[in-house]
Amino acid sequence: MKLFLSLVYLLLWRAVAFAQSPLAINGKITDQESGQPLPYASVALYRTADSLLVAGSLSDEKGNYRFENIAAAFYYIGTQYMGYQNASTGSLDLTGKSGTVTIPTLAMVTDSRLLEAANVTTRQQLAENRIDRQVYKASQFIAGQGGTAIDILKNTPSVTLNSEGDITLRGSTGFLVLVNGKPVQTEPSVVLNQIPANTIENIEVITSPSARYDPDGKSGIINIITKAAATDSRSIVVNIQGGLPSVHRYHNLKRPVRFGADASWGLKSGKWEVNLSANYLRNDIAGRRVGDVNTTLGNVFTSLPSQGERSFKRYNYTVRASASFTPDPSNVISAGFYKGYRFQSRRADLMYNNVKTDQESGEALGSITYFNSNIARKTNDVTLGNLDYSHRFANKSQLTLSGLAEFAKLDGLTTNINLSEPGRQRALQSTRNPGENPLNAFRLQADYLLLIGKGKLETGYQYRNQLQKGAFQYLDLNLQTGSFDLVPQFSGRTRLGNHIHSVYGQYNGKATKLEYSAGLRYEYATRTFSTGAADTRNLTLSNFFPSAQLQYSPGHGWRVKAGYTRRVQRSTNNELNPLPEREHSETLESGDPDILPEFVGQGEIGIVKEFEEGSGFVTLYNQRIKNVVNRVNSVYNDSIINRIYTNAGLATSWGAELGGNINLTNWWQLYAGANVYHYHIQGALFSNTVNVNTSSIVYSINSHTTFRVVPTLQIQWALNYLSRRVTAQGEDSRLVNPSLSVRKTFLKGKLAASLQWQNMDLGLLNANQQRITTWGRDFYTTTNYIQETDIFLLNLSFNLNQLSTKAKLPGSEFGEREF
Repeated sequence: MKLFLSLVYLLLWRAVAFAQSPLAINGKITDQESGQPLPYASVALYRTADSLLVAGSLSDEKGNYRFENIAAAFYYIGTQYMGYQNASTGSLDLTGKSGTVTIPTLAMVTDSRLLEAANVTTRQQLAENRIDRQVYKASQFIAGQGGTAIDILKNTPSVTLNSEGDITLRGSTGFLVLVNGKPVQTEPSVVLNQIPANTIENIEVITSPSARYDPDGKSGIINIITKAAATDSRSIVVNIQGGLPSVHRYHNLKRPVRFGADASWGLKSGKWEVNLSANYLRNDIAGRRVGDVNTTLGNVFTSLPSQGERSFKRYNYTVRASASFTPDPSNVISAGFYKGYRFQSRRADLMYNNVKTDQESGEALGSITYFNSNIARKTNDVTLGNLDYSHRFANKSQLTLSGLAEFAKLDGLTTNINLSEPGRQRALQSTRNPGENPLNAFRLQADYLLLIGKGKLETGYQYRNQLQKGAFQYLDLNLQTGSFDLVPQFSGRTRLGNHIHSVYGQYNGKATKLEYSAGLRYEYATRTFSTGAADTRNLTLSNFFPSAQLQYSPGHGWRVKAGYTRRVQRSTNNELNPLPEREHSETLESGDPDILPEFVGQGEIGIVKEFEEGSGFVTLYNQRIKNVVNRVNSVYNDSIINRIYTNAGLATSWGAELGGNINLTNWWQLYAGANVYHYHIQGALFSNTVNVNTSSIVYSINSHTTFRVVPTLQIQWALNYLSRRVTAQGEDSRLVNPSLSVRKTFLKGKLAASLQWQNMDLGLLNANQQRITTWGRDFYTTTNYIQETDIFLLNLSFNLNQLSTKAKLPGSEFGEREF
């Protein structure tokens, strides 16, 4: 009854008020700290005399609110918003007013108690398992923040990183990189090193890709999802990084320098979405190399032990931009631009002690000690642009047309100089290997999606064209004249052309507890490679690439899934180029113009369990690689090893991948992932003159544990471990890298500071060093690469309206793959 009388009183009062001079009240609700508008806040108008509710409303997307047909009187306004303290104005004297009255902005203060509770109850899961992939939240890997995509990626169960920075997915170095679903045909370590970790939302590891994806990448696909502006907002994120002075110098010529910065700006308003980002990263690393090479020619045994500096100077900068225009709900036009530059200089200043011995008599035939200064510089300057158009029809089908063009300038220079000891005043030998490798490429694609029944049918056509022309020189110092003479048999020009036509069809559906996907892709490809008019190699390929995925969800958090996919790993110009480069004093490196692409069949079956405090999964898989490519050695002369890329036969892997995360308490989270597989390679090398038949069990562990000391302070300890593994001619040793990160947030999360301790060692663990050993009938090599440990980095991040969802920023399509 009281409620009824109150409503009658309110209606009568408003009727009287309306009969008087009505007025309108405008106002705005904002966050006191940032000044940003608060959308959809609850706003109430009260009469001062008796606190009677006169009207209620919600603020719009820009924080604005309005009350109309209000009688002139004394009022006050109160507001409520999730995560903020209730706020109200003082008494407002609106007597004698008419028309529209704008009152001062009402700023709300965040409620730290509510925010702390929200942090506990809404904590995101670190990983999500889908029918064909695992999705990892980048923000959960504190150790990677301030770094690049590699620093996040190396913590996932499927991925490992060796001391040289080579990335493997389930033990294979070949995989396709996508940026927001767009293919990037580059060397994975290069492009992933150029994407700032702070701009990444999620990382998707797709181990069983469907037919609608390019079949490139023998072990699967890694898709990087970057952040973008939220609807009707402007956003900016700025990060800076600096490295503390090195703990270990390794007697290097120069100290390593480490610093960087990146910034992202996004706007999404009305029909437009614009995203800009830029970054610069200087990331040098100190180190040392200790090795031994020996050869046997006839009765002469030659030993070349060496040791000395092996360090890297490296930096890169990129600029990315994208714009999307949606004139109506049925049409979207988007364009993107990418400019990237990467520089790397590897210094190997080594002392050699060359000793020759007669094997029959044991007599020393001679020895020489010399100093070799070896510097390998590489630069990669890539410019590309893309244009896409998408149209949605009335029947909800969709047509997408896209094009991408790329222009790249790839240059390199390797210098070797052997100097006499002691004194290093006289040159014994000196070589230079300059190279230019410009590239032009484009891609055209059309995709069509049609809803059929409870699923969707996807079809498409794609054409890819790549032309790469190279000019390579081998220059040898003439000790008599002091000039460098061209060595014709090691110098020349190359031309690589790839033309690829492909069509695909795929159907995806869902029936109650069952999800399914099946597809087929056909590809017709031609490859032309020449080192002159008289030496041209043509390869024509016609192949089908089937795929299938199933996932069944019986309930209670359980899921069972299975998948199969066939893929291809295409040969790069480095692998094809037969012109040798003097990689080190004792090493010539070249490719094989007859090398064949690797074809891969991969099947998997797995089970996933999700529970209230975390999730876990186990996946069993098998991989068969035909024409597997290895880098193998042979003897060029008594003091030089010839290193070439070649097909080594058939490689098979049987493995198990498992991982999970659990919130042990509201302040302690544990994540662990592991990959264990049996690897076997069987085949022959050097025109079937050397048989290959070797195998081993390989395992890797990637894990971290996070302690939330207080809501604004987190500590995370991580461990990356890779076991010993075999190659076609030898083995690589184990690699271990622990790290520790401390992260503190300020200004209610808008400012974050983190201190990272990378490659923890303290002289106890032999962290970040790896020995690579090869052997054959007439040679043996072993090299221990000792990379810098105990690296300390400080990162600062400022977020204003944190970015969310993906930004369609383009990535290099072809060019950096040859870096």
